[in-house]
Amino acid sequence: MSEPVHSNRSGALLALAAFAVWATHDLGVKYLGASYSAVQIVFFSVLFNFPLATLMLISDPVDGHLRPIHPWWNLLRAISGVAGGVSAFYAFSTLPLTQVYALIFAAPLLVTILSVPILGETVRLKRWCAVIVGLCGVFVVLRPGATTLSLGHAAALVTAVGTALSAVIVRRIGREERSVVLILYPMLANVVVMGAALPFVYEPMPAAHLGLLALISVMAFGATSLIISAYKRGEAVIVAPMQYSQIIWATLYGALFFSERPDRWTMIGAGIIIASGIYIVLREGTAGASENRPVLRMRLRPETGTFLRSGLLMMRKGRTETGDPEER
Repeated sequence: MSEPVHSNRSGALLALAAFAVWATHDLGVKYLGASYSAVQIVFFSVLFNFPLATLMLISDPVDGHLRPIHPWWNLLRAISGVAGGVSAFYAFSTLPLTQVYALIFAAPLLVTILSVPILGETVRLKRWCAVIVGLCGVFVVLRPGATTLSLGHAAALVTAVGTALSAVIVRRIGREERSVVLILYPMLANVVVMGAALPFVYEPMPAAHLGLLALISVMAFGATSLIISAYKRGEAVIVAPMQYSQIIWATLYGALFFSERPDRWTMIGAGIIIASGIYIVLREGTAGASENRPVLRMRLRPETGTFLRSGLLMMRKGRTETGDPEER
């Protein structure tokens, strides 16, 4: 067996493991969402991540200050992150897992759209067609007029937009900003905003639920570490599509723990969205693609509200300040 094939297989397996952990993380969020506001869950999940973030930040070998080079881009990213984070937790709390994932999977399509004005990307006809087909898949999932749409559906779409916008901003400023800045500011924004809203929604939490929140934070850290290892071992074009395996876990967890049965149209729409996303990833993986490759290099999960993964991959590879596009 050749080394590249072996490495790609290892990368794919590690990515599958990472997204299985992420799906379990989201299962915990949905369980807690039945009893607590999304604001409260986001606040404590970010708070419990600060010790882990501190351990990562002190390993940053780059000297310098914590003032952002691009304050307005960082502010926009923080706003999108706060909105996307609380929206994701609310969506998981109110919608079937499969529906939430199906709508969040639209993020790569939105990345392609946003990469035109923000990154100056040239998107050719075939990718535009894939985006249009994928957005049609979103309408299949939502079926406006045939089903009753809720705030949960809107929240899932806000999550997709927030995830996409955050990803594109990181692609734009990531070569110049320190990883410390990319990680720290969204976390602080979540703590400040969610902390300000917390008194209005707070419900006392027993030790078991606080422990589950701590476990959720650990799972986020573990999943991030697995994704880092996956991208180190395998090609991005192999690793990136593994995120869609979460729909399998969503179907399984939904059936086992919440008696959820995904309807036919949700699965058809999810299939359309996933197929479009994979096509875009494969197109960006061709030799003629721009080096920006915003979807192929999209490794963020800002909808979780923790943001540890926003700059961690670049930090761990030690290439953030070198401007090496292959490591971003």
